[in-house]
This record gives sequence, C-alpha cells and structure tokens, in this order.
Amino acid sequence: MTGVCGCCGALRPRYKRLVDNIFPEDPEDGLVKANMEKLTFYALSAPEKLDRIGAYLSERLSRDVARHRYGYVCIAMEALDQLLMACHCQSINLFVESFLKMVRKLLESDKPSLQILGTNSFVKFANIEEDTPSYHRSYDFFVSRFSEMCHSSYEDPDIRTKIRMAGIKGLQGVVRKTVNDELQANIWDPQHMDKIVPSLLFNLQSGERTESRSPSPLQASEKEKESPVELTERCFRELLGRAAYGNIKNAVTPVLMHLDNHSLWEGKTFAVRCFKIIMYSIQSQHSHLVIQQLLGHLDANSKNSATVRAGIVEVLLEAAAIAASGSVGPTVLEVFNTLLRQLRLSVDYELTGSYDGSTNIGTKIIKAHEERQLQEAVIRTIGSFANTLPTYQRSEVMLFIMGKIPVPGVHLALPSTGSGPEGTRMIQIMLLKSLVQVTAGFQTTNMLTALPSSFLEPLLSFSLTEDPEVRLLVLQILLSLIDRHDNRPKFSNISIISDISVLKLKVDKCSRQDNLFMKKHGQQLYRHIYLGCKEQSSGRQHYETLFALLGLLSVELANEEVVVDLIRLALALQDLALSTDEGLPVFNRCAVHALAAAYLNLICQLTTVPAFCQHIHEVIEVRQKESPYLLPEDVFIENPKLPSSLEKVEGDVLFLQSKITEVLGGSGYNTDRLATPYVPQYTDEDRLSKRKSIGETISLQVEVESRNSPEKEEVKKKMKYLQLMDSVGMEEQERERRRQVVEKFQKAPFEEIAAHSVTIALFSFLLPSRPPPSPSGTISSGYGQNQSRSVPIYEMKFPDLCVY
Repeated sequence: MTGVCGCCGALRPRYKRLVDNIFPEDPEDGLVKANMEKLTFYALSAPEKLDRIGAYLSERLSRDVARHRYGYVCIAMEALDQLLMACHCQSINLFVESFLKMVRKLLESDKPSLQILGTNSFVKFANIEEDTPSYHRSYDFFVSRFSEMCHSSYEDPDIRTKIRMAGIKGLQGVVRKTVNDELQANIWDPQHMDKIVPSLLFNLQSGERTESRSPSPLQASEKEKESPVELTERCFRELLGRAAYGNIKNAVTPVLMHLDNHSLWEGKTFAVRCFKIIMYSIQSQHSHLVIQQLLGHLDANSKNSATVRAGIVEVLLEAAAIAASGSVGPTVLEVFNTLLRQLRLSVDYELTGSYDGSTNIGTKIIKAHEERQLQEAVIRTIGSFANTLPTYQRSEVMLFIMGKIPVPGVHLALPSTGSGPEGTRMIQIMLLKSLVQVTAGFQTTNMLTALPSSFLEPLLSFSLTEDPEVRLLVLQILLSLIDRHDNRPKFSNISIISDISVLKLKVDKCSRQDNLFMKKHGQQLYRHIYLGCKEQSSGRQHYETLFALLGLLSVELANEEVVVDLIRLALALQDLALSTDEGLPVFNRCAVHALAAAYLNLICQLTTVPAFCQHIHEVIEVRQKESPYLLPEDVFIENPKLPSSLEKVEGDVLFLQSKITEVLGGSGYNTDRLATPYVPQYTDEDRLSKRKSIGETISLQVEVESRNSPEKEEVKKKMKYLQLMDSVGMEEQERERRRQVVEKFQKAPFEEIAAHSVTIALFSFLLPSRPPPSPSGTISSGYGQNQSRSVPIYEMKFPDLCVY
C-alpha cells in the first residue's frame, strides 16, 4: 500500500504538478521563478489547459486564505498575474473567470492588505486588451466593492488612505475595462454612475480639506502625485473624457445630487472646482449639455435658499466662461429665459419675504441681502453667457431682454410680480443691469444692426423716467453700443482740456451706415440728451455719462451735419441753464452750464477751426476768472463750489450762437442751420406704428404731442413715456378714439375691416368736398371755443340711412 501511495504523486496531472512546484516550502522565499517559467511555457504550449491551471490556482488560493497563509496567497496572485499577462489565446476567458473569482475573494476579505492586493491585480488585468469578447462577464460586484473602499473609515489614517486609493484605482480599472466594450453592461447606467461619481467626489472633497493643490502637476513631488485627491481628479477626468454625447447627463446628474445632499453649493469653491474639471474634461462640443443640466437644476431649486441658488449661478458663470470656445447650445434664448426668470423670482422673494408669497408662521424667512447677492450673480452670469456669443446672437439676446422689461399698461401678459410697483421697478433695474452686461464689449461695424429701431426706441423711452437709476443704466447701455474704438474711458471725467491730443482719441471717418444711422436716429438721441439734462433728479454721474455720450457721438458717428446739430444742442443746453421757467436747482443749472462748456471745448478742437476754438477758449477764460462755478472743475467734485443763487449769468461768460455761426460759416458749415436754435422735435419713428412693443404706449403719447405747437411742446416734454396726458377733456377723448381705432385695426377680423373700408369709400362720394385730414390740425383750445380744424375720416358722423 505504501508503494501505491508513493506513485500517486506521479499520476497527478502535469499542470497540477507544475502549479505546486511554483510554491516554495517557505513562503518568504517568494515565487520559484524557474518553475514559474516552466508553468508559463506549458500554458502557452497547451492553451486548452489554461482554464484548469486557473481553477487549480484559485482552489489553492482559497484554501490558503481560509488557513490565513497569506504568504502563499501573495504567491498565487503573482502567478495568476504573470499567466494573465503572458497568455492572450482564445481560451483566456475561462482563465479570467478564475482570476476574477480570486480577486473577488480577496476584496471580500476584511484584511486591508488582501483588499489592496486584489485591487492591484484587478488594475493589471484592466490594462490588458483581450483578443476575444466575453458575453457573460459582470463587473457589478467590483463597482460596488471599489466604491465602498473609496469611503473606507479604517481607524489607521495611513491604511485608510491606502484603502481609499485602492478603491479609486479599482474604479478607474472598471471604467477602462468596460467603457468601450459594447458587450459589457453599460457602465454609464445610473445604477453604476450613482456609485462611481459620488465615491470620486467624496475623495476629491476629503483631499481638498487636508491638502493644498500644487499650482502645476508637473512641478509636484512624487508624494503629491500619488495623493488621493490627485489620483481622484485624474480618474474623474478620464471618466468624463470617455463620455459620449448620450452619456453626459448620467455622468453629471450624480454630481448635482452629491452637491445637493452635502450642501456644497453654498461654499461655491468645491462646486466650482468640480464643474471646472467637468468642463475641461468633456469634449468641447458637449459643453452645452452640462450648461443645460445646470439650468434645469437651477429651476428645480427655485424655492431653495438664495445661497444655494447663488452657488449654482456661480458655477454657471464659470462653466459659461470655459464653454466660450464652443457654443452654449442651440437653445440660446432659453438660457437667458431661465436666468431672467430666476431674476424675477428673486425680486419677488426679496419683496414678499417668503417663497410662497405669504407670511404665515412656519414660512421660511428670506434674507434680503442674500437675494441681492443672487441677483448680482445672475446678472454677471448673463453677461458671461453673452460674451460667448457671436454678434448676431448677442443682438437677439438684447432684443429678447428688452422685450422682458415690464412696462405698466403695455406688457399685461407678463406674470405679475405680486409685489406691486416696487417689484416692477426693481425688475426694470435688474433687466437693464443685465443689458449693461450684455452690451459690454459689444463691437459692430454697422450701427443700424447694433441699434435697430425695435431696440433703440424702447430703450430711449426709459431715459424719460423719473427714476434716476433707470436713466443712468440706459445711458450706460448707449455708451457701450456706440463706443467701437474704446474711447469711452477717455470721457470718464468732465473737464476742460486745453489740448485733447493727450486723450489719444481714435477717430475714423464716418461710414455710409453711420451716416444713415444718424439721419434716422440722430434727432431722437439729441432729444433724449436734452431732456435728460432737464431732470431735476439728475446727479453728477448722469451729467458725466451725458458728456461721455456727446463725446462718443462726436468721435464715432459725426459728419459735418451731425457736428452742427451737436453744437446747436450744446447751445440749447446753455439756454436751458439760463432759463428760470424750468425750476431747476442751482446745482443742475451750474452742471448744465459746465457740461455745455466742456463739450464745446471738445468739439471745437475736433473741428480744428481756429476762430471757433478762440471764441470757446476766451469764454472759458472769463469763466475761470469771474464764474468758476460754470465750469466742471468747480461743479463735478465732492463738495461743489456753488453760489446761493444763479440770477445774473450774462455777457462774456456765455457762448454766443451768432459768433459761432459766423466763424463756422467761414469754414463751410451750414450757417442757416447753425443760426437756428435747437428745439427738441419728435421724429417720425416716435409716431404710432404697428410694432407691438413698449413703443406702442410711447407712440400714442407722441402722436398727440406732435400735433401741438413748439411752445406747447416745450412745456410738455417732461411728460413720461407711460403717463397719460393730463389735458383738457376734448384732447383726452380724441386720444382714446385714436387708441380704439388702432386697436381695432390690429385685432379685428379682416372681413370687418374690409367692410368698414368699403363703407367709407362708398359714401365719401355723397359728402361735400373738404380739405384732407391734417395730422397737425388744431385741437379745441377750451370748452365751447373750438378752432377750425380738419376732421379725420374715421371721426366723421354718417347719417343712419347711409350706414349699413
């Protein structure tokens, strides 16, 4: 029997004998390399035995793990690794199953060393490109286990760090092995992403608390390169870099959820860092998908605290700046619509004090200063998005925002703010601030496209409001759009400059488009500058901005005709300051005098007519000696040096229209036009049009006002764009009739309009001839004292028998 037992070893399969021979008697001696080479050669020569070799190695390893013989466990894993690296035959799939079974066995162990050993073996396996596909292999366990290791809370910090790093490497290996293998379960499925992404973010956040990042990874030491935070970021970037178009959403959604669950929006820093990694790692053409998800998340958190919403907006701001090289996507206006909606909601929350519009007990109280911070962040983000757009899209955005500005009595379809007039005013200011951001740095060669009537007229209508903040914002928008050569900073302060060459102004010859623009809109701009100077609530900033606007018009859009008109406007401002009928305070009158002086000093040097310059400089010198309070240096300072009253301003301290006309006429300028005092006129563009916009209300007012004499116009120019004229009864009734006629032609069915027109055409032959209707016919001057005027056809009273 002893002989039989002795010969049993020789009868064992060769592959088992070769496997047994790689294990030394003392595990500390390590793998027997010579015998390992024999085993490898045998596996390559007989690949059909590879699966049996793997199964036997797996069996031995399981037995050694159970007996706590960890030295032999390490030898078995080393042998498995070497065989895996050496063999790439078609039979490797069965061997891999044994290999993965052993890795799983190690990962299930509670020994950190075995977990790390199994992870390292898996990472080596993940880097192998297999020749044959596998139809039945699953990595679900590995995703779960590696994610769990990433959250390890082992007592020893050094071991805890090693376990977490092993988990990160394991997840990286799973991604590499499965992301491009169509036969594997999709690693981008939410069930996997919801484990992988939060695990990476957890380590990214933990590392951020304990380590400071090196400014450049190339300059970092080896220790820093192997830190968990660096390894995590590298793994996260690799994951995102492999994401295709359809997988972006599944990769980003867990990031949003993680930031929500751990209240990381409020700190902003970590959230911004995460999305910087995302935006720089994904393919540039997919950037707009991330932005759309952020916008959707912002909407979903519309009733969350202001700090959370502000954090999301800050992330949007950074993401938009990174996506500037591409596009914010096909739904450009939807981006701005979402941001503007958040702006409106924030204003409502600030004024009502709650998210649901009530003040019941238990309602979450809103902090006004946090809402204001959010509003400023939204406005900055709108500007950041606008800067990524081409010129034509930015023009569309400008029109889009203008159409969102609420105007009482016009935009009735807009959602009610629920906060009354103050809410409307705040939204107006916020949207105008948004326009300031959008127009900043706006460059165009064609002013007609940059400032179309559909945008310019509503914008200018806001310059007539009583609110000084609104007027200032409108002026800033105009400056941004007109300034095409960065001349605006050179007009930031009003002062008398003896030689404007020090300003180094960039002046180009006016193009044909510029001439057309000024011919079409010049009178509107002059009129609003004049009326802006008449406002009693105008302060130093308003006058400085008006001066900058005059200066930019002179260097950007001025031809000979425009120069003449601007000089006439400056002289009209001087007359305005001299008048006591307007009731302007002393400061405003002195400010207008100073503004006119500073501008005439500028324009005379731009025209380079010596006699013109001499007259202007002579008047300025007299003012410096006798009336310094009529010059900007004494007016536009912190403590203006003003007289108690401004009664006698005459003689040599005034610029003379006759003198200027004489000297400029000698240089070929139009003397007839120069000699005519400037009186603000309403242009044809102010008249009633078919455009359904803010301009409708304005044009109704202008239509009636334009029918008055210049004297009455002078009195009524203070009336604002939305106030109904407080005039006599006949005038009020006539305007109401006009409104009804316009509304009828805009909304009535075509058949009704056609029938009405036929009626007028038919019975006009039955009426005695009369003069044609005149748009400038006089209105009744008082009750019972009607002056003769032509009556429009639509006001004619027809006999009942003649109407059907």
